[in-house]
Amino acid sequence: MVMPTTPDPLSHYGRQVIDDADVAAVAEALRGEFLTTGPQVAAFEAEFAEAVGAKHAVACANGTAALHLALLALGVGEGDLCIVPSTTFLATANAVRYVGGEVLFADVDPASGLMTPYTLSVAIHRAGVKAVKAVLPVHLRGEVCELPALKALAQSAGGVLVEDAAHALGSTMTFNGAEPERVGDNAHSAATTFSLHPVKTITTGEGGVVTTGDAALAKRLRTLRSHGMTKPEGADPWVYEMAEPGFNYRLPDINCALGRSQLNKLPGFVDKRRTLAAAWRAALAPLAPAVTPAAAMDWSDAALHLMTVLIDFEGLGVSRAQVVERLAARGVASQVHYIPVHTQPYYRARYGEIDLPGARAWYDRCLSLPLHPGMSEADVARGAAALAEAIGA
Repeated sequence: MVMPTTPDPLSHYGRQVIDDADVAAVAEALRGEFLTTGPQVAAFEAEFAEAVGAKHAVACANGTAALHLALLALGVGEGDLCIVPSTTFLATANAVRYVGGEVLFADVDPASGLMTPYTLSVAIHRAGVKAVKAVLPVHLRGEVCELPALKALAQSAGGVLVEDAAHALGSTMTFNGAEPERVGDNAHSAATTFSLHPVKTITTGEGGVVTTGDAALAKRLRTLRSHGMTKPEGADPWVYEMAEPGFNYRLPDINCALGRSQLNKLPGFVDKRRTLAAAWRAALAPLAPAVTPAAAMDWSDAALHLMTVLIDFEGLGVSRAQVVERLAARGVASQVHYIPVHTQPYYRARYGEIDLPGARAWYDRCLSLPLHPGMSEADVARGAAALAEAIGA
């Protein structure tokens, strides 16, 4: 049998770290009675909820399904207005359209890529007299948005917060000297969604989770993830009812077994990401001001998903494409997070041209470098040296 080769840690901007315990957990699930809709699912949900300080966690097929289910369960529907930052992955906005809602794009801080109270207030002003159903702040890179202020603004416009925390599992925050909070505890939001894709902090292969503090909302999420089926109390064993259509968004036991094993390593993964992020900042310091790490928030202790740097390509006389190609030639992967969603053909056709200078400035300068627990500080030093050569420093 040919064993797979171990990739160079710098050859991916992010990737899973799988060990023998993970393999054993999946193998045990494969030998079990249930491959899906079995006991691993509830166990994973309980352990995930405990890890983030949530009352309820609902596992589902992927992070996009998590966003879709959260909006469905909260009653977002035809014509409802939802505010989404333009600097995010397509799924944040697309989930609003899945339920028939309309997207109002908010600008972001060009130094952090995050929705801010100011950019949200500008978006709310653009909404005019139309009520806002939901606001979806995105904890880009793992940095946490200013949730108390965003919640107050959302409520003033008639909406609730739904946190897109696809990047932020393990991040914590402290607002106004209060007790530390965890992303996913829903202290400021109706629901929080997570992605468990292989590049994220932990993985289930593909997978997602919605956390909430509302028991009724959690029950509705579980119904909607399984075709909308419910079992009437006292009904015969084969009887089920469907009051409204749902989806097949279940997460199988095999995936949940991997997730449970990965959750055991979450504290170590978080510590490693913080150590590597600090090493990147130190290694990149000599390249300032041409290269600077994306801004960190004072209230946020991020478990960074992305090591994004902002590069003055114009001042350096080099294009981003050239830097990406030169890094790749040196064995260093990179990626761009993200093309502003409001510039995509579908959204331009639907909403017209929108001027969001913060999102444009972020996109013009951003580049994400490798960051995952399979790396070492020596890998960081090697990556920083490659970047210096790539920009001609």
